[in-house]
Amino acid sequence: MFPPTNLPVPSEVLLITDELLAPADFLLHRQLAAHLKESKDSRCVLISVSEDLGRWKSVAQRSNLNLAQSLESQLLTFIDAMAHISPALDEKSKTPLKDLYIIILECLKRPHLDETKALVVLDDIAALEWMGVPLADILRFARALCAICRKYNASLIIRHHITTPGEPDDILRHLLQLCTYHMDVFSLSTGRSGSVSGQVALHCGAATSEPTHKLIPRSKAVQYRLTDTGSVFFDRGTGSGVL
Repeated sequence: MFPPTNLPVPSEVLLITDELLAPADFLLHRQLAAHLKESKDSRCVLISVSEDLGRWKSVAQRSNLNLAQSLESQLLTFIDAMAHISPALDEKSKTPLKDLYIIILECLKRPHLDETKALVVLDDIAALEWMGVPLADILRFARALCAICRKYNASLIIRHHITTPGEPDDILRHLLQLCTYHMDVFSLSTGRSGSVSGQVALHCGAATSEPTHKLIPRSKAVQYRLTDTGSVFFDRGTGSGVL
């Protein structure tokens, strides 16, 4: 079955990378919906850099998920990263991501019914650099975020947009050293078709030496098709066999 239902487990870091022609939004929304539906008493902290809450609510409705209820019950905490970063950038702060880090930490420290299945989602880290946050601050923030998620036994998903496929940037190289698994979303060499929207490979990250999930190289990548209600996955060349 793809994607694996228990990826990432607590204290693991899942890096999701995507490209312009194959955005991974559907995977983030799928992971969020699965967590909130299956872990009814565990929290989720969603840190969104470029998408507003309205967009997340709209997509969630297609999966019959009411984010307003999750927010009201405090199972879901939505953090608008821009609200905490923009003032620091305007003031030319030497630590522009400090306020964002503190609020994430406070969310993880807050007691809750189920402390074993917390999920933290950061979408997306590449946008921080586009906003003008210095590279060194982004790398420190990534390390610190991974550290507190492991400390509080939370699963962490980080999305990183790749602007130049085949040429890893400094943020990507750093994240590959921090992650447990790397879900690699990329387009077909011929571009998107009517039956195939893109491909996904699963690699082992530097943070694990003994993977517990079946790894999928790019040469055998699982293909997917986006639908009105979500996505379906199938082996390359089958087109209709749903995994």
